[in-house]
Amino acid sequence: MTSKLIQTPSRTDYVEEVYKVLIDAICEGSLAPGTRLTQEEIAEQLSVSRSPVLQALRLLKKDGLVHDAPRRGVVVAPLDLQWLSSLYEIRGTLDALAAKLAANRRTRLDPALITRGRQASLSANIRAMIDADMEFHFAVYAASGNPLIAETARVHWAHLRRVMGETLQASGQRASIWNEHEAIAKAIEAGKAEAAVEYSDLHTQRAHEHLVAELTAVLGEDGNGRAVDVSLKALPV
Repeated sequence: MTSKLIQTPSRTDYVEEVYKVLIDAICEGSLAPGTRLTQEEIAEQLSVSRSPVLQALRLLKKDGLVHDAPRRGVVVAPLDLQWLSSLYEIRGTLDALAAKLAANRRTRLDPALITRGRQASLSANIRAMIDADMEFHFAVYAASGNPLIAETARVHWAHLRRVMGETLQASGQRASIWNEHEAIAKAIEAGKAEAAVEYSDLHTQRAHEHLVAELTAVLGEDGNGRAVDVSLKALPV
């Protein structure tokens, strides 16, 4: 593992901070698929003991972001195109339900969400693009009035962040993404539930198609999810 990690703030319980640093590095590509992770090196880079690192790695293993590899210890999980496609099916269902319920309530989403998203899409800041996208979708989840949607979706967003980071690094953000977000927001505010669902489904379908195209180029035509060492931007120190 050669990527430099962000040091954590000084305190006694570091598990949450170590987990966040590692998950950010995995999602943004600093720790590429197949990267070997050692407790000693992570602890040294973050100036913490091995105990919180071990616990953080256990959490990441539970999330499916790292796994045990024969004779290599713990490694960053490879990208599995088939599994990610299944994830997008779940995401699409949750997003459409959230849009429908939000439209039934005629919720007005903050226009600043769209403004910040368009600004982020013009930058080269991958984290800003991903954060803006997440902020919009979680605003729709909140607008639905059903707290279980966000709670359920949150489990999957670490993987969605990760694949978004890969595709954004490869080709940048799709030009239409914030037009699609704006169409969803307008349909919700107008109380047009059917249109909100239709726009949400279209948005997910296009995101999925973009994912398949970009990751096929990385993983190969068979989409077998083998570990690949993709050269990506390191986190700031």
